[in-house]
Amino acid sequence: MSGKVNRRKLLVGAGSAGLIASSGVAPAYAQNKRRLKMVTTWPKNFPGVGTAAESVAKRVEAMSEGELKIKVFAAGELVGAFEALDAVSTGSADLYHGADYYWQGKDPAYNFFTTWPMGMTATEFYSWIEFGGGQAFWDELASKFKVKPFVCGDTGTQSGGWFTKKIETLDDLKGLRMRMPGLGGEVIRRLGALPVVLSGGEIFQSLQSGAIDATEWIGPWNDQAFGFYQIAKYFYAPGFHEPNAALTLGINLDVWESLKPAHQEYIRVACQAETQRVRTQYFYNNAVAFQTLINKHGVEVNNFSPKIMDAVKKISADVLNELSQTSELAGRIYKSVQEHSELFNKWSLHADEGYMRMRRDG
Repeated sequence: MSGKVNRRKLLVGAGSAGLIASSGVAPAYAQNKRRLKMVTTWPKNFPGVGTAAESVAKRVEAMSEGELKIKVFAAGELVGAFEALDAVSTGSADLYHGADYYWQGKDPAYNFFTTWPMGMTATEFYSWIEFGGGQAFWDELASKFKVKPFVCGDTGTQSGGWFTKKIETLDDLKGLRMRMPGLGGEVIRRLGALPVVLSGGEIFQSLQSGAIDATEWIGPWNDQAFGFYQIAKYFYAPGFHEPNAALTLGINLDVWESLKPAHQEYIRVACQAETQRVRTQYFYNNAVAFQTLINKHGVEVNNFSPKIMDAVKKISADVLNELSQTSELAGRIYKSVQEHSELFNKWSLHADEGYMRMRRDG
């Protein structure tokens, strides 16, 4: 082949390369890679809920062999914690990791996809989502904000709170200033307490200064790290307000639909794996921290009295019934939740609850 022909081919090839570059079309190997931004509602490196976001991002990257890479931004790094849904909805971020009850101001039905007073345990909730139609309800709700949601972690049953005095009667709740947001806060408000909304970083100082008399946060593991036991020695468990706390990975709907099926499956499976990891991580670390709080720090463990719990159950039902009337969708979700809670209760009596009672009582 002559040098003249080679030169012509070389020039044509160079021109083609220039055309590709100028048109913005990337080479094939680059086209197979996606770079996504995830915002979160958690402080950077916060144990459990915060590190779950980093963990699921690494899972997706490993499963896709680097074709999907997710950069995680903690709360405040790209947007504020309570701006995460808006960021994903508008496309300024691709994904968020957080707790969907933070979006109850946009739609009260979002409470059903994190937790609610006297609600489902983590196992019950995930069963409803996966097999009881919960995911379809969630998709319907989140699609209004251009989001595809997945369960991506769960703290399990949370604690009832830390108190500077014993709570023995309903009168002890009257005037009590307690950090408890959301529907749980509304329940204690109707019991006479004064619910206060504070971020995690504000709680200790507020307890120390006397601005609040009690607080709930998550459970022994995270609560011990915040040092609540140093001021409030009366620990109550379990928490009626958050019998589980599902974490969400929400992805922009346009981004989700643009992913090839294999990449969608990587995200779905990574969320399932992360949910199991976070649930067991919390169960183990809470058990260890619980003993440390008792044996090392002298924390007194209490249960709420039957009279208090009777009142809590009644008021919780009232609050949820009111929530169910906020929209036609909320009504359908609540009906499904009630039906499945009754179904799960009947089986749990003869499964986990029955076995634990048998093991405990001999």
